[in-house]
Amino acid sequence: MEPAKNFKDLIVWRKAHQHVLAVYALTGTFPKNELYGLTAQMRRAAVSVAANIVEGFKKSGVQDKLRYLNIAEGSLEECKYHALLSADLGYGTDTTLGPLADEVSRLLAGYAAGIRRRISQH
Repeated sequence: MEPAKNFKDLIVWRKAHQHVLAVYALTGTFPKNELYGLTAQMRRAAVSVAANIVEGFKKSGVQDKLRYLNIAEGSLEECKYHALLSADLGYGTDTTLGPLADEVSRLLAGYAAGIRRRISQH
């Protein structure tokens, strides 16, 4: 497989971006009093996942790359909690969020493992 030339070539980023779009769609239906609360937090965490994948992609050091991917993983877990909270508060659910988050999680783990494998082979 040919190495990615830019972050848009990464499947993990594409899925993370889809997740961001789904979060924006869902939070657009939240009550207006949540605009600076859960809406902002949920959007920030979702954007952080995709943005940290992008930032890590451009880092030249392996440890830097892995650190940004780990930050993305943490933000993704935060997203999962926000989705649970929004459902528990009765703000609605999006049946695509859970599966998308799970897929991004698997892809992030695989991407990080691939980077670790490459450095262990040198």
